[in-house]
Amino acid sequence: MYLVALLGNLLIILAIISDSHLHTPMYFFLFNLSLADIGFISTTVPKMIMDIRLQSKVISYKGCLTQMSLFLIFGCMDDMLLTVMAYDRFVAICHPLQYHVIMNPRLCVFLVMLSVLFSLLESQLHNLIAVHFTYFEDVNISNFFCEPSQLLHLICSDNFTKNIVTYFVGVIYGFHPLSGIFFSYYKIVSSILRIPSSSGKHKAFSTCGSHLSVVCLFYGTAIGIYLTSSVSYSPIKISAASVMYSAVIPMVNPFIYSLRNNDIKCALRRLQIRTMQS
Repeated sequence: MYLVALLGNLLIILAIISDSHLHTPMYFFLFNLSLADIGFISTTVPKMIMDIRLQSKVISYKGCLTQMSLFLIFGCMDDMLLTVMAYDRFVAICHPLQYHVIMNPRLCVFLVMLSVLFSLLESQLHNLIAVHFTYFEDVNISNFFCEPSQLLHLICSDNFTKNIVTYFVGVIYGFHPLSGIFFSYYKIVSSILRIPSSSGKHKAFSTCGSHLSVVCLFYGTAIGIYLTSSVSYSPIKISAASVMYSAVIPMVNPFIYSLRNNDIKCALRRLQIRTMQS
């Protein structure tokens, strides 16, 4: 799974870099999403593979905080970039004549940097809570990595404090981005329904299908973990869902975007032809 995720995301990155037809805002965001997916899965799976190989399940306190920080940074990057990509599709479909004016290179870079900033802030928020508890020794984490919600459960014996932190993070980094995605697609669907031809509607919907599939996979598992963990804590359910959104989704994303996207498939074919000729 790890090798497939790496290969798939690297192929998308290589296709976008090498093909001038893909030097557009949508593929610029997809390029950054692929980078975030590589970082996301690389934060957890290599350590798990090493643990299986060495028959060791121990991680140091500093290593645990580092893993949690990187996991939150890349996970939040996925979250923010999916929201930015929804806005990009909204502008492309609802304001096609102004698309290149609105989604100019400066705004695209600004949105990516803003996503990085929000990701760093979320990571530091969890770190500020965790660094006050430096006496962790012989603590069992019921997961294959330092999963933030489980660490929060271990740190906060007070359920009220734990719930406040969980819902605060959920509202800022879950509800607001998801609201932006819903609003964008509400406007998109309204615009598509006004298109007279059925072929025009199909073409407009097809450009959003890949993004919607990834959004449903990512948010369905991630939000489920953080909301249900504050109501009924179940390490087994959290571990199973963690495998889904930390390992499976980064592996599946390249297939969703490549198999449902003719531009990516054409770019990969041109890349293959150039490689064979050289």
